[in-house]
Amino acid sequence: MNQYKKVAFYTLGCKLNFSETSTIGRSFEDAGYGKVSFDDTPDIYVINTCSVTENADKKCRQLVKKAKKINPDSFIAIIGCFAQLKPNEIASIPGVNIVLGANEKFNIIEHIEAFNSESVIIENESIKNTKEFVPAFSVGDRTRSFLKIQDGCDYFCTFCTIPLARGKSRNASIEETVEQAEKIAETEIKEVVLTGVNIGDFGQGSNENFFKLIQQLDKVQGIDRFRISSIEPNLLSNEIIEFCLNDSKRFVPHFHIPLQVGNDRLLKAMRRKYLRETFANRVQKIKEFSPNACIGADVIVGFPGETDEDFNDTVDFIKDLDVSYLHVFTYSERANTTAIKLGDPIPMQIRKQRSKQLHILSAKKKRAFYESNVGRKETVLFEKDENEGMMFGFTSNYVKLKTPFNPDLTNQFKVITMDEIDRDGIMKCTILEEVVETAKL
Repeated sequence: MNQYKKVAFYTLGCKLNFSETSTIGRSFEDAGYGKVSFDDTPDIYVINTCSVTENADKKCRQLVKKAKKINPDSFIAIIGCFAQLKPNEIASIPGVNIVLGANEKFNIIEHIEAFNSESVIIENESIKNTKEFVPAFSVGDRTRSFLKIQDGCDYFCTFCTIPLARGKSRNASIEETVEQAEKIAETEIKEVVLTGVNIGDFGQGSNENFFKLIQQLDKVQGIDRFRISSIEPNLLSNEIIEFCLNDSKRFVPHFHIPLQVGNDRLLKAMRRKYLRETFANRVQKIKEFSPNACIGADVIVGFPGETDEDFNDTVDFIKDLDVSYLHVFTYSERANTTAIKLGDPIPMQIRKQRSKQLHILSAKKKRAFYESNVGRKETVLFEKDENEGMMFGFTSNYVKLKTPFNPDLTNQFKVITMDEIDRDGIMKCTILEEVVETAKL
């Protein structure tokens, strides 16, 4: 299939998918392909799919249709979690040429170049055979990189398809992971976000663990910030919290911790590994070390059997928590999960009402967190993005800032004072003429 020279990528879903798409994209470039944008009439489209929400499934269909409009003769390859879980469903989408599962996606070039068929080809092994860890990291954004440190999950929460889509928990060694971080350090990138499916599970079955990993990553020269994308509350130990907030040079005061619900009966029904007291304890411990730390939480609404009382329990629990923002997910039924067998589904209208209520609570939490930062001096990493003459950046504790656009500020650290929150909920700032001397910002 050497006549195909231009390839475009589209990623649905999480930071982990972005890191893998970027790595696959580099392999195409190494093989002599030209990487182009989606609209630039590519010969090949690679769509990396997600299975977490129903919307991601629909989005895949829309993207195939759009790709065929741009180039009717294009070759379309679908990879990712949806491709592992529903290969036949994807193969039925008009225009798709090849569907590659979890084991096969990293050999995509071989599959494409060997393709010689009138019909759709599905290469999709059982997820039980997916045991190899393939490292990945994203490049392209000068400011930030997503570094994949772990894949798969052994938890089997009742609402989740990830173990079926990505297999068992696995990772490279600390030494190999640090080598990946050192490759990123050779670029202009200044911030690395650690990503995976269940990153706190790193090192399971060996004498290595997540705490030992972050201690070694903290020594990597050339990266100014490390940010932890998401870590389970039962795996967020006191030593991890203390190291990140007290002892490290590069880990920032920002944690994202999945809660899901603030009701113990539902946490058990979800087969989570903690009760809400553990979550509250983790938040309290973080704030003891760093009162200005940012804490995000994932919450699911509309899980089967969630009564009004259960939902109000979650709302009241979150109101009393010193968290900074929420990621709200509306429960959607997924095939081959235990939750769909529980019965007692919540009407979609009620799910939407509960979601709206939590989004309002999240906005209030975020506003209060931003207000608590007004007047503080912080260090911000400015990004290239320009919108209506303004540019943006994030402090170490994840406050989004804006300042008049100045290309010289792109990918630079600046000491600022946080002045006021604008009507869009973004912090205005004053840049101070101070030298940033240390890596811990």
